[in-house]
Amino acid sequence: MQADCKPKNREGIKMINKKVWLVTGTSSGFGRKLVEALLARDYAVVATARKLADIADFNKYDDVLTTTLEVTNHDDVLRVVAEAVDRFGKIDVLVNNAGWGYFGNIEESDETTVRAMFETNFWGLSDMTRAVLPVMREQRSGHILNLTSIAGIVGSPAFGYYNATKHAVEGWSKALAQEVAPLGIKVTNIEPGPFRTDWAGRSHISAERTISDYDGGAAEKHKALTESISGKQTGSPELAALAMIKIATIKNPPLHFLAGQNAWQRAHDQLDKLNADFDTWQGVTNHLDYGDEAYWADF
Repeated sequence: MQADCKPKNREGIKMINKKVWLVTGTSSGFGRKLVEALLARDYAVVATARKLADIADFNKYDDVLTTTLEVTNHDDVLRVVAEAVDRFGKIDVLVNNAGWGYFGNIEESDETTVRAMFETNFWGLSDMTRAVLPVMREQRSGHILNLTSIAGIVGSPAFGYYNATKHAVEGWSKALAQEVAPLGIKVTNIEPGPFRTDWAGRSHISAERTISDYDGGAAEKHKALTESISGKQTGSPELAALAMIKIATIKNPPLHFLAGQNAWQRAHDQLDKLNADFDTWQGVTNHLDYGDEAYWADF
């Protein structure tokens, strides 16, 4: 995909005197709750979904543009960005929220489905961002919020390919943040743990069980546990929405924001494991340059 759109000539377009948010995937979950919180606080919002009927209730507000969007469709992406600028004259915050999950052992996973998930979770997010960047560059301001996941920091059985999409966004965002910082554009990865959304319910696909060696294994158990708590998670999407709005209002927002106690604990557990590996193998790590051959003499 190549986001080849350029900012339109804005002469004659009236710039709205309030912050404009463009949010993908607003029919449910984090996206819906974020739009509800934004509109209640008198922000201007471009709310997108695959089906316009799913977000028709937002139209009761004045400064809202509802429009269809399939983030894997490049023409759709360009159209939405153009509509946003035509309506409001600018885009202050992009929230890349659209995405879905896939549960299953890596060996049992269906490659076609997994590639489709990558198209949405990573390539769709990338294309959406690249389409908005010319607008933000012209403004010399903007903030990009990427809904990654604690799955972008840790790995869990049954979520291998989902982890991969979110790890990809994390690494991509770290580079992007450094590239656009001199242009006045900020980047934040929102990294939720379990929240009461549809992600573990209707917003995921599961691999078919085909290999008996994995029966009763770590992936099967973790998948069953995750699905069993769908709709019962302690994380509040409503409060996560408030946190995102707060992050977008501060001068120096974080690159990483751990959403929820579960995410905070798991991220710190991961840091402990990383540090243990790094420190344990420091001696070998530090003897891999030319001139270190004597270290290996007795190997």
